[in-house]
Amino acid sequence: MMRGDDFKYLAIILCIFSAMPSFAFGDSLIKQPNVSGQFYDANPQRLSASIDQLFSQADIPSIDQPINILIVPHAGYVYSGPVAAYGFKAVKKNQYKTIVILAPSHFYGFEGISIWPQGGFQTPLGVVDVDQDFAKQLIGDHEQFYFDPKAFEREHSLEVEIPFLQKTFQAFKIVPVIMGQPGFGTLEAFASALKKIIGSRDDVLIVVSTDLSHYHEDTVARRMDKEAMEAIQQLDAPKIYKECFLREMEMCGFIPVTAAILYAKQNNLNHVELLRYANSGDVTGDRGSVVGYSAITINKDNSQSNAGNTAEAAEAAQESSLTISQKKRLLTIARQAVEKYVRNKKVLSVNETEPRLLKTEGAFVTIHQQGALRGCIGQIIADRPLFLIVREMAISAASRDPRFQPVTIEELDNIDLEISVLSKPRQIKSVDEMIMGVHGVIVSRGSHHGVFLPQVAEETGWSKEEFLSQLCAQKAGLSPDAWEDPATKIEVFTAEVFSEKDVQ
Repeated sequence: MMRGDDFKYLAIILCIFSAMPSFAFGDSLIKQPNVSGQFYDANPQRLSASIDQLFSQADIPSIDQPINILIVPHAGYVYSGPVAAYGFKAVKKNQYKTIVILAPSHFYGFEGISIWPQGGFQTPLGVVDVDQDFAKQLIGDHEQFYFDPKAFEREHSLEVEIPFLQKTFQAFKIVPVIMGQPGFGTLEAFASALKKIIGSRDDVLIVVSTDLSHYHEDTVARRMDKEAMEAIQQLDAPKIYKECFLREMEMCGFIPVTAAILYAKQNNLNHVELLRYANSGDVTGDRGSVVGYSAITINKDNSQSNAGNTAEAAEAAQESSLTISQKKRLLTIARQAVEKYVRNKKVLSVNETEPRLLKTEGAFVTIHQQGALRGCIGQIIADRPLFLIVREMAISAASRDPRFQPVTIEELDNIDLEISVLSKPRQIKSVDEMIMGVHGVIVSRGSHHGVFLPQVAEETGWSKEEFLSQLCAQKAGLSPDAWEDPATKIEVFTAEVFSEKDVQ
C-alpha cells in the first residue's frame, strides 16, 4: 500500500503506478502506449530531443564488440533516464535485427511468461514491429510460454525501453516478453529456448528491464544495491532468484534478470560490466527514500585474446593517472565541500568540465589532524563522476564516520585532506598476487565486507598475514583467519593517493 508521504514519488513509484489499459487489437495487434506523457514525453520532437540530451550526458564510448545482454532501469526518464542512456549508448555501434525485451509484471499476477506474438508497439516515435517468427518459436517451446494480453494492459517496464531502442538502432524488430512468477525450472527452460532459437546469431540483443532497491534511506539502498549488482556480476542466478523471492535482496525485475543470467551461463557469457549506478536521490536530492538504477552489459570475455597487450595496458594505465592540476582541483573540491558543510550544513554546488574528472571512478577521502586519523569514508564501486564522488566522500568523512564526532568549525584550520582514487577491483585466486603497499584489499563473505587502502600497509608496518587478519577481524567482522578460507572472496585494487601536503 502507498504511504501518505509517498505521493511525492508518484513518477518513480513504478510498482504502484496505475495506467489505463490501451490496446488496438484487430488483425495487426498494435499495442498502444500506457505511460506516454507520464514516464516520458508524448511529443515526438521533445521525446527525441530529451533522449539525445541523455545520450550527450552519458560519458561512455560505444562498445565495438558484440554485447549479448543489456540490463537497464525502467523509471520515468527524469529519474532513471541518465543511467539507461549509459547502457544504450554503450551498445550503439552494434547492429541488431532482433531485440528481446524481458520485463517484470508489476500489476498482473500470473505464473507463466507472456509473449506478444505479432503486430507492433506504438510510441510517439513510431511503431516497432514484433519479430513474429521468433515470438512464435518461443511460444511453441513450452506450455508456460504463451500470450496473455492482460500482462501488457497496464505495464510500463517493457514500454519505457522502446523509445531508447528507437533512438539507438535502425531496422530492428522486438520480442516483447512480460514475466509473471514462473518457477526457477521454467526460467531455465526459457533460457534454453532462447539459446536454441538464437543459436549462433550475433544480431540478437536481450534487454532486461529492472530497477534495484525501493524506498530505503540512501546509505541502506546503496549497500543493498551493491549486493544485488555483485550477484549479477557473479552470474549467481540461484542467489538472485532465492533472495529476491524472500525479499532479502531487492530487484523488481529479478525474474527476467534470473532468466538472462541463466541464458548467459548456458552460453559462456562470462564478462559482466557495470556501466553506471545511481539512485533517485541523485536527481531529487532527497536521500530519505530512494530507488536504485543500474546499467550493466554481459558478453563473452575476450581478455584471453588480449593477454599479450601488456605494453598497451601499461600505457593506458599511465594515461589514466591524474595530473597535478587535476589533483589540485579534486583537493579544492574536497576542501570547499567540507568547509561549506561544516559551517552551513549545505552541500557544495560544483560543476566540472575536465574530462578526466568526469570519469566514473571510486575514491576515498581521508582527514588527518596533526598526523592522527580524523575521518575516512570512501566508495569503491563508482556510480557517478569522480569529482562528485570526492565531494560526497569529503562531506561524509567530515560528518558521518561512525568512529568520530563530526568535524567542528574550530577544527577546520587544523585538518589535512587526502584523496585516494581507486582502480576497479579484481578478484584474486591467491594472496600471493597481492603486493603490500601497492594493493588495497577487499574481503567479503556473505553480508560481511571489509576494505583496507594500500597505505594501511605502510602506516602499520604489518606483515601480509597481519594485514589480512586485521582486515578480516577489524573491518569485515570475520574471524582473523577467514582470509585463508576459500569461501572468502578477496579482491585487490590500486589507489592514486595525494594530499594537500603533497600538492601545493
